[in-house]
Amino acid sequence: MERALIEACQAGNVDALHQLLRSNPFLLHSTAACSPQQNPFHVAAIAGHVDFTREMLKLKPEFAGEVNQDGLTALHFAAGNGHLEIVRELVKVNRDLCRVEEGRDGMTALHCAAMKGRVEVIGEILASCPGCVDDVTARRETALHLAVRNSQFGAVKVLTDWMAEKNKREALNFKDEQGNTVLHLAAWKKQRPVIELLLGNRIAGTLDANAMNHAGLTALDLMLMFPSEAGDREIIDILQAAGALRASAREIPTSQHSADHTTVTISNSTLPVPRRRTAEAKELIEYFKFKKGRDSPSEARSALLVIAVLVATATFQIGINPPGGVWQDTHAAGENTTADYTKPHIAGESVLASANPVAYSMVAVFNTIGFSTALLMINVLTKRFPLQLELQICMTAMYVAYNTSIITIAPDELKKIVVPSISILPILMGFAVHWARTVMYRIEQLVQRMTHRVP
Repeated sequence: MERALIEACQAGNVDALHQLLRSNPFLLHSTAACSPQQNPFHVAAIAGHVDFTREMLKLKPEFAGEVNQDGLTALHFAAGNGHLEIVRELVKVNRDLCRVEEGRDGMTALHCAAMKGRVEVIGEILASCPGCVDDVTARRETALHLAVRNSQFGAVKVLTDWMAEKNKREALNFKDEQGNTVLHLAAWKKQRPVIELLLGNRIAGTLDANAMNHAGLTALDLMLMFPSEAGDREIIDILQAAGALRASAREIPTSQHSADHTTVTISNSTLPVPRRRTAEAKELIEYFKFKKGRDSPSEARSALLVIAVLVATATFQIGINPPGGVWQDTHAAGENTTADYTKPHIAGESVLASANPVAYSMVAVFNTIGFSTALLMINVLTKRFPLQLELQICMTAMYVAYNTSIITIAPDELKKIVVPSISILPILMGFAVHWARTVMYRIEQLVQRMTHRVP
């Protein structure tokens, strides 16, 4: 019976719905039919069946406010899919549905519509519930933030025009959890039409073009980080024409320890050019540093894993193909030859090892340190990954192949140096890294104590 109801909802068959209700008048009120996993009303809303949705609302208006297992109402689905008529029917039943912030992202129906660029739905929701323009997601993003982030220019235009018409312009300067305004996002994504719209005459003077995010960067700073694409120069000119400045050019109040301890205002723009460039470089470096609470640990792990794989690949390549290559022939002691280099060697041995044993030994030792550390990083970063046994077998096979290659291409007189080094170093790397980290921590603590003692 419940399966037949779901099929009727998917097809939008009103007659089938009434036939099912004649067979079981309490069908819409049963727990099985209205489970959070597959709510029939949500199925109809997603499919966009207006008449069927209207009929179900007549039979049971409570459907409008019910949420699924992800915390989403039918209005969320209808708004995201652009079903304008269904949105109107739901809003008629209860306008407060527009303010429902459910799900793990805390999104409202307006947020869903803004992400997908559903212009007509946005207009309908704003007309029914003007206050929802101020609602933010779990990441402190407004509908305008989401429209810019998802490159929905139509949605941006509708929202900004409505804000200007209803004098809700303060919403333009809302900041997300990272302190970014919509202008920051538009500059970072290099959306020239959006920037022109935000800085246009209709809302000019309302948007703070010099707002700084939590990293201390303005929208102009974000544009100047990587001004390499075509059209970037024009966007920079638009920002500067609207009065946008770099963070280093803004006047920042600081306390100057003078005789009377008077607070004065200075500007980085008055600094000498070398010092100003140094300050800008420090700002850029600080922006890209990992910060807890701002950056995702999973993204940091992915970046470290990519770096470790690249280092392992490069060092492995050096191990099997050392600088200078390997000898292609064998030359025994006392053997006559017409070649310029007459020192005895065997085919397959390293040319560098024969010509400069010290240099080869250094390459082998330090390359092994890099290779072993990269494997250690990969092992740590992939803990509790699926197929862990297979991954360990792969890394062990790679390590054995690397050692075999190093030993094979090393001349006999260097094996007594190379073999112990590549055998012991990997085992010691874990202990060495832990020891080095401990020593560095103690040195930092000692420096801090000495600094505090200085009057």
